[in-house]
Amino acid sequence: MNRSLRPRVLLADDHRMVAEGLKRLLSPEFDLVDVVEDGRALVAAAKKLRPDVIVADITMPHLNGIDALAQLKKDHPGVKVVFLTMHQDVAYACRALETGASGYVLKHSAPAELITAIRAALSGKTYLTPALAGEVFRVMQQGPTAVSDPAASLTPRQREILQLLAEGRSAKEIADALAISSRTVEFHKYQMMEALGLHTNAELVHFAIRHGIVAV
Repeated sequence: MNRSLRPRVLLADDHRMVAEGLKRLLSPEFDLVDVVEDGRALVAAAKKLRPDVIVADITMPHLNGIDALAQLKKDHPGVKVVFLTMHQDVAYACRALETGASGYVLKHSAPAELITAIRAALSGKTYLTPALAGEVFRVMQQGPTAVSDPAASLTPRQREILQLLAEGRSAKEIADALAISSRTVEFHKYQMMEALGLHTNAELVHFAIRHGIVAV
C-alpha cells in the first residue's frame, strides 16, 4: 500500500507496553500519527492531527476515553473512535456507543479483531465485539433507561471535575487545569453531592470508581 495513502491512526493508552504492542500490530497497515497517555492529551492531539481513526482506552488519567469522545464530538461530529478496553461490561459498551463510538473491542480479544474494527470505522460502520454484541443490542433496543447510570445525570464539566477529584487533585489544581476558579470547582462539587445524595469527598471518590469515571 502506498504509505502516503494509508489511514492515519492516533493511539491513546496510558499503559506504555500496551501502546508499544499496538504500534507493532498496526504499523504494517496504518500510519500512527501519535501516541498519547491521557484523555486531555487525546482531545488536544485529535484536534491538531485530525486522524482518520482514534484507538483509545476508556480508563485513562485526567479525562476518561468516553468523556474525551463526548468533547470531540461537539466540534468534530465525524470523529471515529474505536475503544480498546478491558471493560467487559454492557453498561460501558452502551455508554460508549450512545456517545458515538465507532467500535468497542476487548483487550483480550484476538489482535485481528481490532484491525477489523478499525476497517469498519473507516467504512463508516460500527463494530462491536461479538462477546458483548447480543446483550448490548438487547439492552439498547429497550431504550437509554435500560442501563441505570447515575453518572449520566452529571454535566460534562462535573464529570471532568469528579475525575480530577478522584485522582487526588486539590480544588486549586483542578481550577488551574480547567482554567476556572477554585470557587467554581467547589460549587460543582457540592452540586454533584446534592444530585447524587453523597456527603463526603470519600463518597464522591467511591462513586467515580464504581462508575468507571476513574481507574482504581
